[in-house]
Amino acid sequence: MLSREDFVFTIGYDGPAAVVDRQAKRKYGKLSTGELVEKGLFRAAYSSAVYSKDPQEQRLVAEAHAKLKGLSPADVSQADISALGRLFGVFLVDVKRSISI
Repeated sequence: MLSREDFVFTIGYDGPAAVVDRQAKRKYGKLSTGELVEKGLFRAAYSSAVYSKDPQEQRLVAEAHAKLKGLSPADVSQADISALGRLFGVFLVDVKRSISI
């Protein structure tokens, strides 16, 4: 399994290896999910929430994203949270190796 930082900043896959954005990982890798949301890094924040498997973190990202779109955070449903996975293309994948670029 990839480290949290590698998973959060994966930008694609090259066969069995994750391709990781080295510069973003170095700059933002230690930030929490909430701090990534505050910086506006929604894909990275959602990746962090998925990696942690914490539904509260996923809800936090979904509510912040809804607020950005002008919607009420109270209206966020489980379907909206799941839709973020499709929007950002983030799913847990069992990859053992990473390539930093």
